Amino acid sequence: MVFNGFVSEEAELSPTDWVRDQTKRILEQGTTDGVEVLDRPIVLFTTTGAQSGKKRYVPLMRVEENGHYAMVASKGGDPKHPSWYFNVLANDEVTVQDGEKVFTGHAREVSGDEREHWWKLAVEAYPPYAEYQTKTTRQIPVFVVE
Repeated sequence: MVFNGFVSEEAELSPTDWVRDQTKRILEQGTTDGVEVLDRPIVLFTTTGAQSGKKRYVPLMRVEENGHYAMVASKGGDPKHPSWYFNVLANDEVTVQDGEKVFTGHAREVSGDEREHWWKLAVEAYPPYAEYQTKTTRQIPVFVVE
């Protein structure tokens, strides 16, 4: 089955109920428009599994600047990185769907001043990120997809 350019048999849905439901809604309607968390828009990323090589859907908060998108590996402030973090490190090619727009780019983890810039944009886009950072000793990683 094909949803808005994505082949569903090739990508796996999250085992987490609310994430899976959110992703299904995007795939069924063909757009991320109207799919939100705390009234904030999300973007659907598709990554490639580091070990399995399978495509995996990752809905994340929409953090965008000049056509570039941030992937914030917050996992709600958990002490461990989300599994998709390792997938992106291993396979930097990522598909991005924002609304009906879909493109493929390359993700790179940012650091220093560039990370601080994107972190500020992330917190503006989704204020709970600031709280998540206080819950963990790890610095929450940020990737930029270009």
